[in-house]
Amino acid sequence: MTHDIHPVILCGGSGTRLWPLSRQSYPKQFVPLLGDETLFQASARRVSEADFAPPVIVTGSDFRFVATQQLMSAGIDPGAVLIEPEGRDTGPAVLAATLGIAADDPEAIVLITPSDHRIADPDAFRGLVRAALPTARSGRIVTFGIRPTRAETGYGWLEADTPADGEPVPLRRFVEKPDAARAAEMLAEGHFLWNAGIFLARADVLIAAFEAHAADLVAPVRAAVSAAQPDLGFLRLDPGPWAELRKVSLDYAVMESADNLSVMPFAGAWSDLGGWEAVWSESDRDSDDVASEGPVMAIDCHRSLLRAESPRQSLVAIGLDDMIAVAMPDAVLVAPRGRAQDVKAAVERLKADGAAQATTLPIDHRPWGWFESLIVGNRFQVKRIHVRPGAALSLQSHHHRSEHWIVVEGTAKVTVDDEVKLVTENQSVYIPLGAVHRMENPGKVPMVLIEVQTGSYLGEDDIVRLEDVYARG
Repeated sequence: MTHDIHPVILCGGSGTRLWPLSRQSYPKQFVPLLGDETLFQASARRVSEADFAPPVIVTGSDFRFVATQQLMSAGIDPGAVLIEPEGRDTGPAVLAATLGIAADDPEAIVLITPSDHRIADPDAFRGLVRAALPTARSGRIVTFGIRPTRAETGYGWLEADTPADGEPVPLRRFVEKPDAARAAEMLAEGHFLWNAGIFLARADVLIAAFEAHAADLVAPVRAAVSAAQPDLGFLRLDPGPWAELRKVSLDYAVMESADNLSVMPFAGAWSDLGGWEAVWSESDRDSDDVASEGPVMAIDCHRSLLRAESPRQSLVAIGLDDMIAVAMPDAVLVAPRGRAQDVKAAVERLKADGAAQATTLPIDHRPWGWFESLIVGNRFQVKRIHVRPGAALSLQSHHHRSEHWIVVEGTAKVTVDDEVKLVTENQSVYIPLGAVHRMENPGKVPMVLIEVQTGSYLGEDDIVRLEDVYARG
């Protein structure tokens, strides 16, 4: 079956402005910010109709299993999943994906889209993409501009040649994030649009744009794609040439210099959810303009965002006006809505102080499921471990700790040295220090166990992996 459009979904960002919910270890695109579906799942569903090819996913090694598991949960089969050896921003990522698509069809139409934006009307967006196809086929690069509804200083803008209405028009220039006065002027002038960072073009046209405006990227990316290695259904780009690449966005590398750009206006609701103020704006709110999520009680509050992310918490807010309060088990954010963009600076302060909360969630997602630390003390730690049906942890040993496992849901298949046995609910097993061991879930429902670690050192780097179905080092 031939497809008109080949989507490329970029999902390697960190989203620190939505801390503490979004962190480097599990960024905002994989978090259900608005409803039960994650932004990544919604982005993939938006480009999953008959005339769209299976999406090419570009992500980092840490998120490869998260991405494929979330697509599977959404009932979406991806095309290639490209693994970047290290983040190099969107420029090299887009070029790598485009080279892969061009290998099969140099004139294939490529749709470049982020994974962390919200578009309320996906049908309208798809219709707009289809309407832009003739312009893209003619050799133009089409970007999609959002009709502005306010004098926004947090977005880049696009200047169109003329006020666009339903069809692509030539793009005059990109405009950096403006100050408030300039944003108000552009809003009034009528031919400026917000830059959504979404592009549609033929693969050969995109590659030619890189050759013309960012030629230093082309050879290393070609080499990284040519020498890419299959890895459990993923395609791991070669790290040698990839390390030579400079870190540069697609806009800076190519688009701001290209002379064959057109812009298609989109009048539908759109947000890049770049901060908590944007989340509040996009959320369902009560009669007092309070957006709440989780176990929250609001008393005499107005125009505020209140979220409690653990069922074991109760967030009680009294008399808050224009505030953000986000409670996680290990960190709490409280800030005026007008200071939402300062969250990124707070994360940098936490990093400088060496706080684990700056980058790591209390729940650690792994290919087989997840775990969370319940109690950490001197020489002991208690974890809850959740293993998906059919999944297995690595065959491993530890130098510094022993472990006690108590199954509380499902059945575990446990290996300890030469012994393999099934451990059911309310049963336990002891793993001596240095023993070679593994746990698996042979059932069709999740398996949950409580792990009690004891020893002189309890860090996650005290793991010697002997076998691993997920091919981790």
